[in-house]
Amino acid sequence: MTDPIVDEVIAKFKKRSNIGISKYNTTLKDNNKDNYLYHAQMEAMDFVLYLQKLIDLKLEMTSMAKEYPNDADLGNAIRKFINS
Repeated sequence: MTDPIVDEVIAKFKKRSNIGISKYNTTLKDNNKDNYLYHAQMEAMDFVLYLQKLIDLKLEMTSMAKEYPNDADLGNAIRKFINS
C-alpha cells in the first residue's frame, strides 16, 4: 500500500530535481560550491512570507463569512475577492 499524497510529493521532488539538474548542469550531491546554509535561510524566509499571506487570506475569508451569513452573498463576495 502507498499513500497517494506521499507519491505526489515524491513526484514533485523528482520533477524539481530534474529542473535543477538541467538548469545548473549538476546534481545536489555533486555540487560543493554553493552556500547551503544561506540558501536554506533564504528559502525559510520565503516560506514565512508565504505563511503570512495564507494567514491573511484565512482571516479575510473568516471576515467574509461573518459579514455575509447568506451562502449566496458569501459566494459572490468570495468570487469577487478571488477575481480582484
